[in-house]
Amino acid sequence: MTQQSLEPETTAQDAGAGSRVPAVRSRLDRYFHISRRESSIAREVRGGVTTFMAMAYILLLNPLVLSGKDVAGDTLGQKALITATAFAAAFTTLLMGFVGRAPLALAAGLSVSGVLSSQVVPRMTWPQAMGMCVMYGVVIMLLVVTGLREMIMNAIPPALKHAITMGIGLFIALIGLVKAGFVHQGKATPLTLGPTGELVGWPVLLFAATLLLIFALQARGVPGAILIGIVSGTVVSVLLDATGVIAPGQWAGGAPELHGSAVSAPDFSLFGKVEFGGWSHVGAMTVGMIVFTLVLAGFFDAMATIIGVGTEAGLADDRGRMPGLSKALFIDGAGGAVGGVAGASGQTVFVESATGVGEGARTGLSSVVTGLLFAACLFFTPLTAIVPGEIAAAALVVIGAMMMTNARHVDWADRATAVPVFLTVVIMPFTYSITAGVAAGVISHVAVRTAQGRAREVGALLWGLTAVFLVYFALHPIEGRLGVH
Repeated sequence: MTQQSLEPETTAQDAGAGSRVPAVRSRLDRYFHISRRESSIAREVRGGVTTFMAMAYILLLNPLVLSGKDVAGDTLGQKALITATAFAAAFTTLLMGFVGRAPLALAAGLSVSGVLSSQVVPRMTWPQAMGMCVMYGVVIMLLVVTGLREMIMNAIPPALKHAITMGIGLFIALIGLVKAGFVHQGKATPLTLGPTGELVGWPVLLFAATLLLIFALQARGVPGAILIGIVSGTVVSVLLDATGVIAPGQWAGGAPELHGSAVSAPDFSLFGKVEFGGWSHVGAMTVGMIVFTLVLAGFFDAMATIIGVGTEAGLADDRGRMPGLSKALFIDGAGGAVGGVAGASGQTVFVESATGVGEGARTGLSSVVTGLLFAACLFFTPLTAIVPGEIAAAALVVIGAMMMTNARHVDWADRATAVPVFLTVVIMPFTYSITAGVAAGVISHVAVRTAQGRAREVGALLWGLTAVFLVYFALHPIEGRLGVH
């Protein structure tokens, strides 16, 4: 239940002559329900700034994850990616603030970006991949409007939901380890430590040091630990590069140097570069599975995050019901389409919003502050581009570790639970495919329940998903049988 204010709202009309409240504050108070939620403008501003500091790392990580080549050999420019990431985060967070009126901030979902870079662009161009983002955003909005999103959430067993989060965490962590050069594809083994079984060069050692620093700061409960770690690692990198300790050629993504002014006009060259169609070379089934994978990647965490943060802010009751939940979920779905149009991948609600709530944020005004700070970053892309990829990659590993904490919710002593969870978690990073992990988890869950004589507990929706995933795994021989190849 929404907490009510202990004192009535004060407006410009009913305030005394000696204590007249400025009209602009009165309008803010009434629109965002600041007094009603027992907050203040100062607390909302402080919460908005805190949330931004906790999630500003996305400006560095999203361009890192989306730095690969598409099927045509094209890449997205770093400056354009930073601009797209900042713009999409600013737009969707402001939308959540003004329309959703909730202390929730959005930015590019690394799970969605990971799917785009590892599973989508090897098969199609970047504009086509962004078209997929728009499609998955529209699908999620339709699921919200029809009520199917909640039905699907209820159909997936809780343990599998946690497994999906953990699997995505390991997947993201592996991407970070590979981007940093800590893990390489081996000759005698699938993966090795470094290129030859040992770490090579200063950059990868700085990655390891930054990773340990962030973990240490988190262990001490330091707010903004990820951002502090990235800034510290970048400062050391700049110093070592400037003094010649590290040769420019050792950096995977270029030396950490500022070229020109720290301030520049934003690069919107990726905006609107979206294509729908031209997918005949990959097949309709593959397109459908890609959209399904993107929906899965951006689907499961959002509702739990929105309700979790809303509960901490005192906006939800004991049963998790929160005023405006459907509106917040719809905006989260719209983030997929907005991110695709901007060229930044799908946007989703960030759990780091809880840091702002911890500082007192209770209304959408804090999200407006966070969104404005992301908008300001549009003009500081050269400064952001200094951060080496090896340093930014450390944050990916940290986020993966944070997502693995869901393991505490799993009953590992129950084999019927542990087996599907295990398969989901390990198959995602080992196959570099979120879809494969979810498919293995769902199929094994249904198979184990059936073997136990509990097939009726599965539910029609989960049986339907099992059929889809069986086709997914058997797609190649089916197409061969039909003469598609």
